[in-house]
Amino acid sequence: MSDAGKDILIGIDAGTSVIKAVAFDLAGRQIAAASVPNTYSTGADGAAFQSLEKTWADCAQTIRDLATKIDGLAQRVAALGVTGQGDGTWLVRKDGTPAADAWLWLDARAAPTVRKLCASPENRARFEATGTGLNTCQQGAQLAHMLSDSPDVLDEADIALHCKDWLYLNLTGVRATDPSEASFTFGNFRTRQYDDDVIAMLGLSAKRPLLPEIIDGTQIVHPLSAAAAAQTGLLECTPVSLGYVDFACTALGAGIVTEGRASACSTIGSTGMHMRAMAVDDTILNAEGTGYMVVLPIPGIVAPAQSNMAATLNIDWALKMAGDLMGEMGHPVSHADLVGKIEGWLAASRPGAILYHPYISEAGERGPFVNPDARAGFIGLSSGHRFPDLLRAVVEGLGMGTRDCYAAMGEMPAELRLTGGAARSRALRSVIAAAVGSPARVSSREEAGAAGAAMIAAVAIGVYGDMHACIAQWVTPLLGPAEAPDPALAEIYSRLFPPYQHARRALEPVWDMLGRAMQ
Repeated sequence: MSDAGKDILIGIDAGTSVIKAVAFDLAGRQIAAASVPNTYSTGADGAAFQSLEKTWADCAQTIRDLATKIDGLAQRVAALGVTGQGDGTWLVRKDGTPAADAWLWLDARAAPTVRKLCASPENRARFEATGTGLNTCQQGAQLAHMLSDSPDVLDEADIALHCKDWLYLNLTGVRATDPSEASFTFGNFRTRQYDDDVIAMLGLSAKRPLLPEIIDGTQIVHPLSAAAAAQTGLLECTPVSLGYVDFACTALGAGIVTEGRASACSTIGSTGMHMRAMAVDDTILNAEGTGYMVVLPIPGIVAPAQSNMAATLNIDWALKMAGDLMGEMGHPVSHADLVGKIEGWLAASRPGAILYHPYISEAGERGPFVNPDARAGFIGLSSGHRFPDLLRAVVEGLGMGTRDCYAAMGEMPAELRLTGGAARSRALRSVIAAAVGSPARVSSREEAGAAGAAMIAAVAIGVYGDMHACIAQWVTPLLGPAEAPDPALAEIYSRLFPPYQHARRALEPVWDMLGRAMQ
């Protein structure tokens, strides 16, 4: 149990767009939050990179900002847990300084290497061990590409970390990663350890020393270093827990497991992450070799996952098109004003009138299929369609994409837990629930990812005996009632899904041809 007077847990969630530090009391009630916008750069070659130094500085800033909102924060913190954006490659020298800017999960430069590795007869064996399809987001693919394309970058590095691991290094001085990212990238989800055969299949045996120690943040904490204490304003030796990957923490905080029962959870934010918790012995690996197998911070429980590269980014694109046109006509409008009109536009349009594939990311798609050349598109346009019809098609594309991902994992879930930006909109929730054909429940938890990281820390320091006890207090009471899908809408989307799925399969050779033509 935590020391007397230590009544606060901090969860750090370093996402792609924002870094947050959130304070909770020991019973899981959110007290205050602070955030700093995240920044990254992109290149014409598909690069997406981020400064390691700035990421740590921004993280420390959020903690200092949090202290301005809570009296005596430093003296009251029992522990902090840290999670962050998944995949990507954060290379660090032996002296702890960055060897290069981080390659983010958005980076598409490893596409040629992914194609080569996926064509190898050994790729299925790698998938059977990791449970995870290879794509350009992952550190394994990125390291393999660096080894062939820019080996000098790897020669500079002593350790290859992920975002949360880099922050943990700065907080504690310890070089480590967690079981989730380690096993779905380089290991075996059954053992939660590295697998030398997987590393060899990626052609990285010579670079095996780059991989850090694996530690489970529910069992091990390290003390906040003197340097980190000076930068964050917290007390030296405050316990720090290394959380699991951000989407595992978000699913944990949103209710993927409650009352000892496994469920399904979709995070509909900039990207879409769709996960279904189950016992490790119940897992079935799909024939296509796609998706992720994410171990959860609960013994014996894993979550097969499929991830849409872009979710609400598709809506952002549609609204930006509308905003740009209005601005050119002398009627500038804010993004917030356009967001406020979404439900009205949806009400003014007919469901299921147009097909839209939501592959708006320049990195293509990774779930439930992997194709870096996949692109978004409308099918079924006619001269009678107007902007509300296009916007509805985009929103419905998120629903179809969600259903497509769950279809790759088996039957549709009996109940769906929703989190992320889209979960706040009843209209968007209704489309997703109807597309999947499952009742949806939304948690009133504002910061599910940070909460998941703090929950891991709470178990690590003994506030709770195990994760199930923590879930019973932190998660279950915050779940709203089940919202049943609209039967008429569900029927429409049930008819729409087969042509949606058939069309995206038929378009794959077209995307490949376009990719070659545009090189």
